[in-house]
Amino acid sequence: MIVIHHNPKCGTSRNVLAFIRASGVEPVIIDYLQEGWTRPQLLALFAAAGLTPRQALRDKRSPAEEMGLLAQGVTDDDLLDAMIRHPVLVNRPIVCSPKGVRLCRPSETVFDLLDNLPNGVIRKEDGQIVNTETKARA
Repeated sequence: MIVIHHNPKCGTSRNVLAFIRASGVEPVIIDYLQEGWTRPQLLALFAAAGLTPRQALRDKRSPAEEMGLLAQGVTDDDLLDAMIRHPVLVNRPIVCSPKGVRLCRPSETVFDLLDNLPNGVIRKEDGQIVNTETKARA
């Protein structure tokens, strides 16, 4: 089973979802902006992905800077509290599979988590070509 913590408004998240589906899997999709986060959930996801809260913080196109979260001295607990109150602060997409948990940025990072790569050449939303045959040999 594959789970994607997904933001349908995010192009990278949509690309990752499309790559997963192109591999022949229909993942469990969690719209974390609607569902929100819990502290134990974030701690478990970050630990499994090898991320700190700071590394998982979305600092571009998010309220992180206005909220003062990019300043030195902001603790992991402060970041977790903010992420729980404002789910958009968590960078996305986070994908969980039997092969591990990853923050899939860039979107091709998801290939490490898939049993089967999509066949041949596929396109991202922006038209960028991804050759999965090259990825399989790497």
